[in-house]
Formats: sequence, C-alpha cells, structure tokens
Amino acid sequence: MDVVAHRLAAAFDHEKYQGLVAETQYASEKTLLIKPLTYMNNSGECVARAMRYRPVETTDIFIVADDVHLPLGKLRVRAAGTAGGHNGLKSIIQHLHTEDFPRLRIGVGEDEAGSGLTDHVLGRFSREEQDAIADVIPRAAEAVLCFIADGVEKTMNAFN
Repeated sequence: MDVVAHRLAAAFDHEKYQGLVAETQYASEKTLLIKPLTYMNNSGECVARAMRYRPVETTDIFIVADDVHLPLGKLRVRAAGTAGGHNGLKSIIQHLHTEDFPRLRIGVGEDEAGSGLTDHVLGRFSREEQDAIADVIPRAAEAVLCFIADGVEKTMNAFN
C-alpha cells in the first residue's frame, strides 16, 4: 500500500476506522487506501467500519493479502472466494457477511524451513526471497491501480 500511495502522491497521514488512511483521486475515482491497525486476524473490523462510514459495494473494495499457498512472488486476483485458510480474509468475510469482494493475493511461499506458519509469515525474508519480493511489490501496486481504473475482470486478465 505504501508503493500505491507513493505512486498516487498520497500519504497515510491520519488514523480512521482502526487503520491508517490515505485519501486521493485516481482514474476519476475517489480512492481510499487503508492499512488496518488491528491484528491481522481482526482486520475485518477495520474494513467493516470503513464501509459503514463510506458506503460502497463490496465489489468496489480490493483486499490485498499475503498467501502461503502461492509460490513466492506469484500474484492471484479473484473477484470473490473463500478465505482459503487466511485468518485476515476470514475476519473480513465474517464482518462483511459475504465472500463477494475482490482480492489480490501475493504469494509468500510455504514454510520450507519448518519454523511454523506464524514465524514464516512474520519472519524476515532470506536474501533470495527479498529479491523476489522486491520484484513483486511494484507488480502488486500496478494490480491495485489497474483494479481502481479498470475493475476486477481486466485486473484478473492482466495479472493472473
């Protein structure tokens, strides 16, 4: 989200909805970027609160999450779907009462070192992994911008 905000000359300059918020305009769309400040397992609280105060359709939000079931550096865009074991997505589904919201999953790979899921997703990347992440972050930012400008179908076609 920091890369998206930078490209849009926006700043996460205030707290609202239990998250850090950057407001801007992109492709004639009023755009709100939010980084939840809740624990990841409770991120649905932030999303639901923002949607209560800024009513939009769930099809107009775009959730970005990591995914241990995708290879490191792979992107996957979906218009809807299950949580796939991701606790943050479970929380969002629970708070929005629907699975029908677009999402971008960024592959962080599986825990091959055997350190455990929590240590894997919260730990530091190796040098090789850092290179892969450095490559995928700009592509993920482009996917977010594509979604804002062109919608989920074009984003899926361009980034899956």
